[in-house]
Amino acid sequence: MNEDDHEQQALFNSSTSFIKPSGSSTANSQQLHATDLTPSIVVANEDYTPSTKYEHRYTKLEKIEVGLARARSLIKGASRNRSIAQNDRDNVPQGATYKNAYSFHRSYIEMEKKFKIFVYEEGELPIFHDGPCKSIYSTEGLFIHQMEMNNHFRTKNPDEAHVFFLPFSVVRMVQYLYVPDSHEIKSIGRTVVDYVDVVARKYPYWNRSNGGDHFMLSCHDWGPRTSSFVPELFNNSIRVLCNANTSEGFNPSKDASLPEIHLRTAYATAQLGGLSPSGRTILAFFAGGLHGHIRYLLLNQWKNKDQDVLVYDRVPEGVSYENMMKTSKICLCPSGYEVASPRIVEAIYAECVPVLISDHYVPPFSDVLNWKSFSVQISVSDIPNIKKILMGIS
Repeated sequence: MNEDDHEQQALFNSSTSFIKPSGSSTANSQQLHATDLTPSIVVANEDYTPSTKYEHRYTKLEKIEVGLARARSLIKGASRNRSIAQNDRDNVPQGATYKNAYSFHRSYIEMEKKFKIFVYEEGELPIFHDGPCKSIYSTEGLFIHQMEMNNHFRTKNPDEAHVFFLPFSVVRMVQYLYVPDSHEIKSIGRTVVDYVDVVARKYPYWNRSNGGDHFMLSCHDWGPRTSSFVPELFNNSIRVLCNANTSEGFNPSKDASLPEIHLRTAYATAQLGGLSPSGRTILAFFAGGLHGHIRYLLLNQWKNKDQDVLVYDRVPEGVSYENMMKTSKICLCPSGYEVASPRIVEAIYAECVPVLISDHYVPPFSDVLNWKSFSVQISVSDIPNIKKILMGIS
């Protein structure tokens, strides 16, 4: 089945739910005909004259649903047939890194062609439409800035949008609204509640889906808590979070896990690369402060106690943290106070195998990436067995 056939099938499947019988005098004589599989469907009973025809025209929302149905059909077909689009063979993902390279490739092509995001323009700087781009929370700021500048995925017409972005920055709210050491974030919660109320009153889209086609993005530890002030945002909306903690309500079936990246400059090129595997003399390495019980257990068990598993609360004087990662075979990435850690991305940049030590953490892009193929995941209870586990990896 080619792409045109997929589109015709998707149109038919979507349109049949809207076809209604014309109400003939006998049930046996009712025969429905979709005479034209386009956004205008003409349905008629054979016994009726043309004057009795009913015409159904797609609403704007129905047209979007038809497009999504077509995309889903193409993605499923690529997965089933293990096929690659004939006109896009230059950048085909391959290998065990992907759970299904064919469906991911097809999905990416459809996204590039059709996916549209509407960014609400309400809200003022610096809390809205802005975010940090050079910090541990850089992913949040970079995404917001891309949405503000990107003309490829962003649409100014909300009726064309597949999803709607709520452009607030939790990092900026903490910076400007939170009173240090107060442990009170109600002012942040009220800001989110008020913002959702404004867009829900001004536009029909939030109420139309009860928030289901809206999304927020946050790399701050308090992202999940911030969303909880609006129940529909917490339960229905797509929450793109670095702190993807299932024990705090992260739902992999609707939410998305985003990598936490600590950018010290505008570019990550200085962090890339390292020695070849044969040139790496250190089995495992970690250096980091005492943040949370997982790091306490790791430091208590391994700090300065093994020549192969080098664990520090801070790197020794005169030693480069980046060079240590680039000369280590394996980089330990324990959770801190929250589950996410920028060390995961730093390890990948340094071509060092990341070891995720956490509970309840959903790694980034887990619906696409096969993390078991390029990382090691160790439960907190196995911290004493780290060296044994790592020495057993071929």
